[in-house]
Formats: sequence, structure tokens, C-alpha cells
Amino acid sequence: MAAAIISAPGRLRASRLKLLPSSLSSIMARMAWFKRDKKAIQTPVDEERTVRTEGLFTKCEDCKSVIWKKDLEASFFVCPKCQYHFRITARQRLEVLFDDGNYEEFDAELRSSDPLEFVDKKAYRSRLDSAVRSTGSNEAVVNARGTLNGVPTICSAMEYRFIGGSMGSVVGEKITRAVELALEENTPLIIVSASGGARMMESFLSLMQMAKISAALARLHKARLPYVSILTDPTTGGVTASYAMLGDLNIAEPKALIGFAGPRVIEQTIRQKLPEGFQRSEFLLEHGMLDAVVNRREHRAFIYDWFDFMGVV
Repeated sequence: MAAAIISAPGRLRASRLKLLPSSLSSIMARMAWFKRDKKAIQTPVDEERTVRTEGLFTKCEDCKSVIWKKDLEASFFVCPKCQYHFRITARQRLEVLFDDGNYEEFDAELRSSDPLEFVDKKAYRSRLDSAVRSTGSNEAVVNARGTLNGVPTICSAMEYRFIGGSMGSVVGEKITRAVELALEENTPLIIVSASGGARMMESFLSLMQMAKISAALARLHKARLPYVSILTDPTTGGVTASYAMLGDLNIAEPKALIGFAGPRVIEQTIRQKLPEGFQRSEFLLEHGMLDAVVNRREHRAFIYDWFDFMGVV
């Protein structure tokens, strides 16, 4: 284009000057192809450019696989790749055990009253209020009645999120009431344990629950009504030392931590290295402390078979 307008350095040819306006129009017309007439697309900020996947996936703590949460829920919160058992809430546990996930809760209104007015780094009453808000339960155990493959059943499921599933006076009272209701209605009993043991904020009152529940279970045994104890991760302390190990059938989930004192405390006491897998359910089964280690997805069928064997079907 420059050659068509300028014939020699510094001099314009007169005949070309007349063509200048039309030439510029032609150039501008061609330039229109590269001109943006509409507003530019607004580029979102970094947060908006990411795909929102919060809550859709979770990672297995054992094999580190990424699992779609709907698949995890469909498998009762058991990893479909490595069979790792995720910890679940008391109400999720009841939904797994009872037919169609339907059950009727009872004694839900019972709640600890802080009889000792205990305070450590935080007031016990404040801890209770915080636990109630976060779990939606008034205590660390949920009592319910329902049917398991058509068999009327009473179940107490512990809530580990409520102060570590610790056993206080109200937990002891609720489990005792569940035992007494099973006696009254002549139905089998299931207790699902997930606990760090007795609740230290209630001192001797929590320890008394061990004897209280054990005495109630003795009456159930005398009436020849089945009691199935399911031990989950973790089950330790005074819960292990009492009702968790008193079942007519004691079963556990795979790789569940079960014991009284923690492994570190035991190692420091005996000054020896503990064997691999110590206090895990498979180790306890091998040494005669459990009757079976059962995958969570098979609990209902397994327990029903034992109900049939015990003559309640």
C-alpha cells in the first residue's frame, strides 16, 4: 500500500493523492474484520472459574481413592475399592440396620444435667450445649425400635461425635431403658458401640453405669432374649469393659479399634513393642475376644441368621 501512495522517498505523486480517501476506506473496511464490535466476554474471578464440586466427592482414608458420595452412601459408607469402613452417625447406623431405614426413636428428651458442675478448660455444660448443636442429639446414644428383616428389634446406637461417644449417667440410663423395653416387649436387643469410654466430667457417676447396664443385661439373659453387640471404630475404655463385651453375639466391623487402654499407654507400661494390628478387630477375633468380623453391608443378613438360630424368628 505504501508503494501505491509514495513513489519516491519524501515525494508524493499528485495523481495518487486523489486516490487517497478511497484507499483509506478500503483499508478501513478490511480492518473491520479485526475490530470487536461487541463487548468483550467478562472473565470471571478465580473462585468462579473453578467447578463447584464441594460435597460431591470424598477421599478414602485408607486407599486414598476419590469416591462419589452417592456411591459411598449406596454402599453403606464402605469404600467400594478397599472395603474401608467410614465412621457413621448413630442415625445412619439405625438406617443401615432397620428395614427400609425406618425406625421410631424413644427417650430422645433425656439430657445430662451437669450434676458435678464440672469445669476444665471449658465448662461441661458448655460442652454439652455445643455437642447438642453439632449432632442434633441430646446425648451420645440414640434409642430406637424397628424391624430387622421383619423381626421387631430394640437398638441403642452410640454417637461418637457427641463428646467422643463417652458414657455418662444419661447414656447409662438410656441403654438401661432400652434393655428394659426389650424385656417388656419380648424382643431382641442390639447395642452399637462407638465410644472413648466413661465420661470423665461425671466422675464416679459415669463409672456406675457399667454395673447398672450389666445388671440389666443379666436380666435380659435370664429371660433368654438375644443381645447382639456390634463393636465399631473406636470402642474403648469402660464401654469395652462392660456392655460392649457382654453380648450373646459379639461382632465387629473390619479394622475397628477395640480395647481398654490405648496402645501407647500399654507400650509405656509393659515397655515392649506391641504386635502388628494389636487391638484391631481381626487381632481380637484371632485371640477369641470376638465371635465374628462382619462387613457393614452384611450386618442385617448376618444378625437375622443368628436371630433365627436363637429362636426369635
